[in-house]
Amino acid sequence: MSPAPDDLASLKDDMIAFIEGHGLRRFPGFIDYEEVQSVPWKSADNPDGWKDFVELAKAAGAPFLIMDSWKLEREELDAMIQRLSNAEFTNDEDIEEARWLRTYVGKTGFVQLGFAHQGVMMVYEASTPWYDRYQGILEMAEDFSGMPIDEPGFDDEP
Repeated sequence: MSPAPDDLASLKDDMIAFIEGHGLRRFPGFIDYEEVQSVPWKSADNPDGWKDFVELAKAAGAPFLIMDSWKLEREELDAMIQRLSNAEFTNDEDIEEARWLRTYVGKTGFVQLGFAHQGVMMVYEASTPWYDRYQGILEMAEDFSGMPIDEPGFDDEP
């Protein structure tokens, strides 16, 4: 089995062609697991599992598939690095790891397909290892930048 690609742009293009080839339309949108009831597709390490997902959508009578993708933009990465640099609890390794992600600027790291069936969103997702790392660093940056540090609270004595 080949290693995971570091850019999912060609996968996205293949998905678009396959979806349209099956006579389905695409709806640009993102399915947020926290907002709607959903079931993730388990592809069992089948890199072409998304094709089975599209064929299932068609068999289920879905008139369209919801599709989203995410590409790393330099401005977004620079803002995250800046947040990390200004945070109290980050270390140089965290900042260096974020800078390392500059290698992937302009590359697609995430693709999501979905369709509604009987009130539930069926969801297929593919991501790169660097996208997963980016998400972890982003979450850490958001956590650290949101923490009030050295501010007096109710427990502090004057």
